Amino acid sequence: MAKIKSAFFCQQCGLETPKWTGKCPSCGAWNSFVEEIVQKDSKTKADSLWQEPSAKEKKKAQRIDEVTSQEEVRMQTPDPELNRVLGGGMVPGSVILVAGEPGIGKSTLFLQNALQWKTITTLYVSGEESPRQIKMRADRMNLRNEHVFLLNATDTAAIFQEIKRLRPQLLIIDSIQTLESPYIESAAGSVSQVRECAAELQRYAKESGIPVIIIGHITKEGSIAGPKVLEHMVDTVLQFEGDRHYAYRILRTLKNRFGSTSELGIYEMVAQGMRPVTNPSEILLTQHEEPLSGIAIAATMEGLRPLMIEVQALVTSAVYGTPQRTVSGMDLRRLQLLLAVLEKRGGFQYGAKDVFVNIAGGIKVEDPSIELSVVCALLSSYEDKALPSNICLVGEVGLSGEIRAVNRVEQRIAEADKLGMDAIFIPKGNLKGLDKKNYKIEIKTVGKVEDIYCLLFG
Repeated sequence: MAKIKSAFFCQQCGLETPKWTGKCPSCGAWNSFVEEIVQKDSKTKADSLWQEPSAKEKKKAQRIDEVTSQEEVRMQTPDPELNRVLGGGMVPGSVILVAGEPGIGKSTLFLQNALQWKTITTLYVSGEESPRQIKMRADRMNLRNEHVFLLNATDTAAIFQEIKRLRPQLLIIDSIQTLESPYIESAAGSVSQVRECAAELQRYAKESGIPVIIIGHITKEGSIAGPKVLEHMVDTVLQFEGDRHYAYRILRTLKNRFGSTSELGIYEMVAQGMRPVTNPSEILLTQHEEPLSGIAIAATMEGLRPLMIEVQALVTSAVYGTPQRTVSGMDLRRLQLLLAVLEKRGGFQYGAKDVFVNIAGGIKVEDPSIELSVVCALLSSYEDKALPSNICLVGEVGLSGEIRAVNRVEQRIAEADKLGMDAIFIPKGNLKGLDKKNYKIEIKTVGKVEDIYCLLFG
């Protein structure tokens, strides 16, 4: 009989200790240790559940010069947005972790991809829904695929037995918090269970070359549930996010060993599932019948994708003693910095005003190139004058009021030109090497905040 060992695990960081401790010495969390029973069995390994006996061979170290390097042939999914976020497609043998809020559409998105991918065999393992419930969702999306197999199981031994029988080319796990390993006796969803089940799936993916998609939960703070080691074990971490009051969802890359971490995929939730949005600039721009003050269009970049977004600002007299500063979609500290620049360099009295800034569409932007459009939206609301129609702005604002150059300005200009904008304002530093003849749009340059004020409101 195998020896049974009891240990205490921190539910926040996964630290193991032989006895209970009030405060975790690793992450500093209080009352986070939970006792779990761990069974050690050195005679049996988890990978024997799916491996053939001939596959278990001793491995030898190789010199780096002896290793042959070749570019991995990526598997192109039927979803262009997912391919973009993954860096050009799915790498064979990769482990992809997808996290998001409950009901945001994680299961719908990857069931839809499995049903649309008719050239490979997919095993969809669900520990949360029965096959009948999954079939109801597939019928609602009006998709059929005879190469998709459904399995309602939580025991990894049963899952690997079905893998051994079906030999799928893609494995989807929904979700990792529902799985239980036969070698760990703690409850499903605990730190030790999540860590062991993820390790078994990782070994399977690396040794078989089959990509594995793992759907995970998030905590109330918004971080991925389970130990932090879960994010280190996988190759790619995707965050599926969105506002429940909007139909649009954003698939964002937090970690990617095979591509960029700044890519973004945008979907629209419809009755038939998730519809990829190929031109997000049109949906992020609100159409107004008449010019309104406090609105400016920014040309931003998300990874390699240019986006036109609408920046909205409202400046009013402070009713209470302390003026309010409210931001949605950008960093509050950055807004306070821009207000200080406008007060110091422009003489505008924002200290006695309530300031509200919103990025339309419910998205969050970290690109500093939207600062010029935020400044113009603030000035427009302050003066109560609408900006000229069909213009967009790009530029980073420095502490001395100068407009700093940004990267990939050609792609931003091309996107504005494609959407039919009349003019675009860019920093003077981006004018070097730029051929204005290649674009129909009028290109104007600014060097300081005073210049943009004179051009638009002077």
